[in-house]
Amino acid sequence: MKPVREQVCGVADLTRALDTGRPLRLILCAERVQETGAEQLLTRARAAGIEVRIATDRSLLRLSKRDPAADLIGLVGPPPDAALDEILRGDGLVWQLTGLAYPGNTGFAIRLADVSGADAIVIDSDFDHEGRREAIRASMRADRFLPVFWQETAVTVALAKECGRTVWAVEDVGEAAPWEVDLTQPLVLVMGGERHGIPADILAACDAALRIPMRGFIPSYNVQAAMAMVAGERLRQLGATDRPER
Repeated sequence: MKPVREQVCGVADLTRALDTGRPLRLILCAERVQETGAEQLLTRARAAGIEVRIATDRSLLRLSKRDPAADLIGLVGPPPDAALDEILRGDGLVWQLTGLAYPGNTGFAIRLADVSGADAIVIDSDFDHEGRREAIRASMRADRFLPVFWQETAVTVALAKECGRTVWAVEDVGEAAPWEVDLTQPLVLVMGGERHGIPADILAACDAALRIPMRGFIPSYNVQAAMAMVAGERLRQLGATDRPER
């Protein structure tokens, strides 16, 4: 399976993405681009309705997978403002977080979802407006690139079933470890907060539960640590070999 969301850098690869009809949604562009053919590429991208944003050198350095940083970085995947039902009819991974108590942890989880190539993340929490803003800040404003939704978990699970999605919980009651199942299929993965886990009614509505092994005295991982185990295993199964280009 080819990654649904990924970063594409430079004139040659961005031109190839346009030529092959890949879903190129956004291009971040240095104020002064050194590569030959950049203006022609950007004109073509704008004509195709692709957003082009001027980015600071610092932003490009922080976001680029190339070393040295690329002058042009493109996002392939669902647009950040895509509807959830549209995303659920696709082939990628959607995370559902339920009952998280801390905006900082939630923000780190949003960033993890983006970095690991998920299609979207949905958050069910009691955060007020300021709590949500804090979570987004902690995510390094990943909502600019990744669709982030705020709604009840039961709504997401029901919509996922309507769209033909498999829904798995990640809990300590699961029967299979992440490396014992196929994580490359279209999935919704539900994660609960560290304090109370996934509510019983949501757990019952899921198709199955995955178990992450724990051996210590403290009864649960931090939520983004548990997410990272599953996300890393999914990338391994997908054969991800991303390394900075030099």
